[in-house]
Amino acid sequence: MPTPAAVRKAQELGLDLILIAPTAEPPVAKAMDYGQWQYENKKKQHEAKKKQHVILVKELKFRPNTDDHDYDFKRNHAIRFLKEGNRVKAVVQFRGREIAHVDLGQKLLARFAEDLKDVGQVEGQPRLEGRNFHVIISPVKTAVPKKEEKPKPPAGAAGAPAQ
Repeated sequence: MPTPAAVRKAQELGLDLILIAPTAEPPVAKAMDYGQWQYENKKKQHEAKKKQHVILVKELKFRPNTDDHDYDFKRNHAIRFLKEGNRVKAVVQFRGREIAHVDLGQKLLARFAEDLKDVGQVEGQPRLEGRNFHVIISPVKTAVPKKEEKPKPPAGAAGAPAQ
């Protein structure tokens, strides 16, 4: 159909003529409501954005002489973070003369990685940068549970009293 006739036909129907494939021979156009198409496209993008999960890096700080209770408390937090699908960065901070005992920090991080091996895997070796010794642990694919959708109540049952 010639372009002027297609434009006239679309205007009669109250629609817009939108070029779909300009490089095709002959060019392909479609008559539709452009505002409605934009609205639906925006809704689809919003729904897709809702379903995506941003992976965060959660940081836990230790000292070379961290006590057992504090260690267990932070380990439990790390397990929770990994099960949520986030990565964990464990950092051992050395202050003052503690830097002479880097081996204590290395043992602590090795113990931490060993305790989390069922829910996380170590990304690379522990590294010493300045006065911080750190390791990054990412979640194991099987440890990340999928979110269950709650069943929605029937439309009329929410506010109506039972009779």
